[in-house]
Amino acid sequence: AGIGYQAREDEGTQSPSQTLALCVGSCRDLATLFVEAVRSLGFGARIVSGYLHDPTRTLLGSADVGSTHAWAEVYLPGAGWITFDPTNRSVGGANLIPVAVARDIRQAAPLMGSFTGPAGAPQGMSVEVSVTS
Repeated sequence: AGIGYQAREDEGTQSPSQTLALCVGSCRDLATLFVEAVRSLGFGARIVSGYLHDPTRTLLGSADVGSTHAWAEVYLPGAGWITFDPTNRSVGGANLIPVAVARDIRQAAPLMGSFTGPAGAPQGMSVEVSVTS
């Protein structure tokens, strides 16, 4: 309860000790801290990167209908992989769309690369996620 969410556009992820010291982190920082805490208790845990589907835009980390987001999954014997979203302090993934699962957040980067083009080339990118029942 003492660690808050803050959107962060900087590249990379804070270490768990940095997140604890700052008392604030992005979704990937909070997921990394959560995974390391769960592992210290002897459970298997992994990072998930994907999209947060929140048409109402009421959840933390929701900047638009299809925001990139990071959360965690913990392996519980007898139950399997259970989704935890530490950013929103929730269990279950009804509003989460997984794209990549990895042991470490650096292995599940949502976007990497570079582009070289003419002077008039677009300088940005947008993402829209459409969810149908």
